[in-house]
Amino acid sequence: MSGGGPLGRPALLFLLLVAAIPFFGSAVSIDAARTQLLMREKMMQLGGQLVLTEQEELANERLMALKKAEVTQAMKIQNFPPSMHFFQAKNLIEKSEVFNILKKMPKGAALHVHDFGILSMSWLVTNVTYRPHCHFCITPKGALKFKFAYPTPPTPLAAECSEWVLLEKYRKEMQNVTEFDSGLLKNFTLMTENPEVDYANQNIVWSKFQRIFFTISGLVHYAPVFRDYVFQALEEFYQDNVLYLELRAMLFPVYELNGTIHDQEWSVRTYREVACMFAKKHPGFIGLKLIYSDHRMRNVSFIMKSVQRAMMLRNTFPRMVAGFDLVGHEDTGHSLYDYREALMIPSLHGVKLPYFFHAGETDWQGTSIDRNLLDALLLNSTRIGHGFALTKHPAVWADSWKKNIPIEVCPISNQVLKLVSDLRNHPAAVLMATGYPMVISSDDPAVFGAKGLSYDFYEAFMGIGGMAADLRTLKQLAMNSIKEREHKQGEQQREREKQAPR
Repeated sequence: MSGGGPLGRPALLFLLLVAAIPFFGSAVSIDAARTQLLMREKMMQLGGQLVLTEQEELANERLMALKKAEVTQAMKIQNFPPSMHFFQAKNLIEKSEVFNILKKMPKGAALHVHDFGILSMSWLVTNVTYRPHCHFCITPKGALKFKFAYPTPPTPLAAECSEWVLLEKYRKEMQNVTEFDSGLLKNFTLMTENPEVDYANQNIVWSKFQRIFFTISGLVHYAPVFRDYVFQALEEFYQDNVLYLELRAMLFPVYELNGTIHDQEWSVRTYREVACMFAKKHPGFIGLKLIYSDHRMRNVSFIMKSVQRAMMLRNTFPRMVAGFDLVGHEDTGHSLYDYREALMIPSLHGVKLPYFFHAGETDWQGTSIDRNLLDALLLNSTRIGHGFALTKHPAVWADSWKKNIPIEVCPISNQVLKLVSDLRNHPAAVLMATGYPMVISSDDPAVFGAKGLSYDFYEAFMGIGGMAADLRTLKQLAMNSIKEREHKQGEQQREREKQAPR
């Protein structure tokens, strides 16, 4: 072949090969870089650095195969439970093989639940309202009110309630008791077939939410019911493989049939007695602690007294009272900054009162509401309840992480109370992907028609965590909840050692 003539076949093949080498080299380097990037992301994911045992790896393969099949089917038919309102997704979740595995899984501790929103409301209807001496009346706004008394409660003012009616007698005169009981259950939960229509905005859903606790208060604050409620609630969580609870408790007065009123110390002692009795009958159960709470609608002077009461209760019951919190609708209540004078009382007196503040349970940004996150950090909150707005505050996010302040994520609560509609878009997805310390809890599962922790674990595992979340994620979440308990126990032991005479 002459030097200036057309290229022969061997030379052409050689030149094509030379030209292809950079392309193949580039493809190989892209693949390697892609694999490396994916591995880095996997390691950053919550639980990503956990090493599973051989048996756990096999379980993970089975779990992830079921998860993949469920997600693939959902993508095909566009019907994915975490993207739907929980009231409409509940039946689908209960049919899920993944959900049935999660129910059997040890979930550690429930660290963000409220006193009388944790036991299935059907128990109140079928058990409590059928007890002797249960009366009811109706307020001018149409809310139900209950009271146990013999022979009858004191006659209420017309502006407060209608005349008291003995429920046992009322049922005997009814033709359809089942329908009446179904109506009671509707009054005790937020469940509805058309949540988007019935709860058009946050104010409407929060109004019904708060009315539920008003309605059931006369039932659950009756001393015999109070004891049974606590025991049955522990049973429901225990059956869902939850071995420890920290309960936000308002400690409202508890009453007897004869009108005797018990104080807060009586309530704490009763919680302790019931938990001890439960532990004796249920192997592996770790225990129950209370986070004494008050409402963020109160004025500053009232909260000052509440903080002092929390200090007293923790001093009297150091192994039972974990600390203090403020509860209620964050958007309409006082900010932590409003209460700064009250919340600084323990430190000014050299007393350690752990805080567990609800903070950032809002979708507003740059307001006094979401800035509760700043003050929760500055006040050294042990954990942050919800922390929904945390990703909008990078400095708080970074410092909270540095201080290892976990957030208590309650997926179903956040959805039902209208912070997020599709749980794939929950801000905790970012936190979970980056490995931020968190625990999953259920807030007020009974009010939402859920039980224990499994429903919230399902929403977190399938929706918030996406396909990246596997058994390592679930294991880390359970470990985080138990680790939080052990961390506090260690702090309490160190406090006792400091105070012990030498």
